[in-house]
Amino acid sequence: MSLITRRIVPATAIAGAMMLMASGCVAGENADAAPADASSEWSASTVTVDWATYNPLSLVIKDQGILDDILGDDVTVEWVQSAGSNKANELLRSGSVDVGSTAGSAALLARANGSPIKVIDIYSQPEWSAIVVGPDSDITSVEDLAGTSVAATKGTDPYFFLLQALESAGLSVDDIEVQNLQHADGRAALDGGSVDAWSGLDPIMAAAEVESGDQLIYRNVDFNTYGFLNATEEFITDHADLAQAVVDAYEQARVWALENPEETAQLLADAAGIDIDVATTVIEERSNLDVSGVPGDAQLEVLEKIAPVIVDSGDVQGGQDAVDKALSEIIFADFAEKAVAGE
Repeated sequence: MSLITRRIVPATAIAGAMMLMASGCVAGENADAAPADASSEWSASTVTVDWATYNPLSLVIKDQGILDDILGDDVTVEWVQSAGSNKANELLRSGSVDVGSTAGSAALLARANGSPIKVIDIYSQPEWSAIVVGPDSDITSVEDLAGTSVAATKGTDPYFFLLQALESAGLSVDDIEVQNLQHADGRAALDGGSVDAWSGLDPIMAAAEVESGDQLIYRNVDFNTYGFLNATEEFITDHADLAQAVVDAYEQARVWALENPEETAQLLADAAGIDIDVATTVIEERSNLDVSGVPGDAQLEVLEKIAPVIVDSGDVQGGQDAVDKALSEIIFADFAEKAVAGE
């Protein structure tokens, strides 16, 4: 995990801001929009947001300084990299980030397991997961995975993609050996021959196709969930002004990315260390950034389909009741509605 800041702030200033936030004595608490004029104060002097190669809009915001421009000189924007949805959820739960990007399935899992997060914006509707094998593999179908070792990152879309793919083939997770590896390590394990298959994630997966000749033996766009931008309930309540600013930045980044696909692909290539042709494939064919940022019924419909898979996985302590409760609580659309409406 790497920490990148656009400005370097003295440790004493950060500590002071954290003390102010912890005490609740901050100006602008519960504000629902940016300050009206320069004399107004934001509810905190720092906001920490994650960036991820699976979230192209985060790369645009970070590179273009969009959030910095919205917040001005009074708020420092800190950036933390998320290596996967599971890592973003860990960062949110620990308070290491205020806003983090995950797949919808991962957000639902975290919420069901007690993490007090809500989705405040949708950043993509991607096809970012598939079942991958090496160039000389005899595995040509999901049915062939029975008795094999498969790399997947638990708590992420590729893991739940794998579970759904197995179910569609009449198999279960008990029919394979899952190696719980972070996405990049999963690719390395496949290329090194220590696993038979990998449930991959772009852009790492797209790079594996080009660089290693790896093959996607099973794709299903319906088994991928949306890209969720999440915040904790505490941040939503106590720092609504900053949350609104982050969502506003995402909507500006979406417009820019759709108007500048080549530049967006270059940002991805640079951030992920992949060839520009690979990045272009990810941006233009698999990311689908042209989607409404407002979370709602479309996302709930997808999550309701995957809910039984999450329950059956045994990864939720409270089972069906906890998942149902999470489904009823996970959406918070206010910020996105205002951003999309230009308010």
